[in-house]
Amino acid sequence: MTERNRVDPSRLAAYDVLKAVRLDDAYANLALPLVLAEHRLSGRDAAFTTELVSGTIRWQGTYDAIIDACLTKPRLEAKVRDALRLGVHQLLAMRVPDHAAISTSVDLVRARVGVGPAGLVNAVLRKVSGHDLDGWVRQVAPDQGRDPVGFASIAHSHPRWVVEALDEALGSPEELPALLAADNAAPRVMLVALPGLATIEELVAAGGTRGTLSPYAVELTGGDPSAISAIAHGRAGVQDEGSQLVALELAQAELPGRDERWLDVCAGPGGKAALLASLAAQRGARLLANERQQHRARLVTRGTRATSSGMLGVVTGDGTRPPWREQTFDRVLVDAPCSGLGALRRRPESRWRRTPADLDALVPLQTALLGAAITATRPGGVVVYATCSPVLAETTEVVEAVLGRRSDATLERSRQLWPHRDGTDAMFIATIRRG
Repeated sequence: MTERNRVDPSRLAAYDVLKAVRLDDAYANLALPLVLAEHRLSGRDAAFTTELVSGTIRWQGTYDAIIDACLTKPRLEAKVRDALRLGVHQLLAMRVPDHAAISTSVDLVRARVGVGPAGLVNAVLRKVSGHDLDGWVRQVAPDQGRDPVGFASIAHSHPRWVVEALDEALGSPEELPALLAADNAAPRVMLVALPGLATIEELVAAGGTRGTLSPYAVELTGGDPSAISAIAHGRAGVQDEGSQLVALELAQAELPGRDERWLDVCAGPGGKAALLASLAAQRGARLLANERQQHRARLVTRGTRATSSGMLGVVTGDGTRPPWREQTFDRVLVDAPCSGLGALRRRPESRWRRTPADLDALVPLQTALLGAAITATRPGGVVVYATCSPVLAETTEVVEAVLGRRSDATLERSRQLWPHRDGTDAMFIATIRRG
């Protein structure tokens, strides 16, 4: 029997996903189905792989601190660290017997890396098995009293700068542990019934329960969303309630006079555009969906295929230098490109990829998009600015910077959603009126 054949296929698949995330900048939720299919895994084996991947990525920062504490030499090959992270997650967060977690990790590194590091992996994981997760956090994290941010960074596996940014945005230090813990919890699968095309009752009958924030939301309590007929035909979709609230904020804002032309400036991948188009169709209005990247524009076209009666079309263009005339639209949504730090439950790898320097590029773009959106809105119309980030530099500071330079627009209201308070992604929503 070869070394590869000795490796448990679920663990081998998990390792391959981590490799794709590390080397190809893949997103785990996109790479995982491909790898599962490649390894022909389904059912319980696929579920094991999924938990192993998502948990390992979420807790990577904590696990790295523990691994480093068990090393006699600080340097470690990235591919060996991947195998160790998987082993640590099994030891500290899954119901896997210690001997199985250790032996399968040794087999994995032999098959994927080589025989040389196998002894190191065995020794490190045996040390790790000597304490539970809380015990290790007490050993490797800074003193909570002296450095609460540093402690939270290790205890909840977030980069220090992310903890600082979230703490500043939250403005409530006593809530910070609950927010960070929510980032490490698997999100609920939320569906949206597109009005006029699908009903709440239809989705509930497919295995869901009504949402609490959006009138079109259903939580899927079991099963595969793609197996639901309404989703397969584009009459419903998978969409967090926070995202639904963004679209509803735009659609429900009071509007004097004409209400015919709506615009989604950054429409990809199309979930909010589909909800907006279905709402527009019920009022005799129509939505233009704009997306800068062609491949994402194609996703918008597919996502809005069932809502054609509410669509003006899908165009590919730069929202900061738009092809449409000034004061053309009655309602405009700017769901701006952002750091994504409000959706760490869904894309945990983002916390390890983003850096403070990313904001240097994002904030000017967000500012330009919002300014251009206001210009595109007719007097009396509304603009909703939204980000899937609570970071102040991307939210209130962008709105303040733009409105501080204009006398023709005012902020009517803003709202910050939080996963630990609202059960949604940390969406920021600001409603602006064009004077």
